[in-house]
Amino acid sequence: MSLFKIFIAAFLIDNVVLMRFLALCPFIGMSTDEDKSIGMGLAVTFVTVLATAVTWPIYRFVLSRDGIFASLGGLEFLQILVFILVIASLVQLVEFFLKKMIPGLYQSMGIYLALITTNCAILAVTFDVWSKGYNYLESLVYAAGVALGFLLSLLLMAGIRGRIKTSPVPSFLKGTPILFVTAALLSMAFMGFGGLVK
Repeated sequence: MSLFKIFIAAFLIDNVVLMRFLALCPFIGMSTDEDKSIGMGLAVTFVTVLATAVTWPIYRFVLSRDGIFASLGGLEFLQILVFILVIASLVQLVEFFLKKMIPGLYQSMGIYLALITTNCAILAVTFDVWSKGYNYLESLVYAAGVALGFLLSLLLMAGIRGRIKTSPVPSFLKGTPILFVTAALLSMAFMGFGGLVK
């Protein structure tokens, strides 16, 4: 599969939020405006791509049955622990950077910045690259596609939420219910990308 097809599949067809329903907490929490969405999307992109870049060789050369501990039968059982440790370390790096360089964005992200550590989409990417049999470069392209797909879904929702504020929404749908209806409609729209890549 070409790198372009891998990217498009991760970005649109298997969009991590709208088609796989992962990372819904930051999707709803950080899509209140475009600035927050871009900040969260870029932070997640950085962590996702870097986590994949670090965890792929760790799994291939250390944890797998073919790794340096092959005589022990591999250390695959440590995969979740090691991957979460890597992701948490990268999130701390992002947090330090934002606190020092962009304090306004750091303040606006609040608890959602720390929640990147438990963002199941990032952990899913680190597992997906092995289940899909991607090599190192393909894994990085896939990670970038997933992360930018997350950013796209955040921006779409932020734009729609801006319109919802000025729209006559029935009282029983105001607040969270209209957000989930909107997310469901966006998800159905993304189903149209299903045949884009063969």
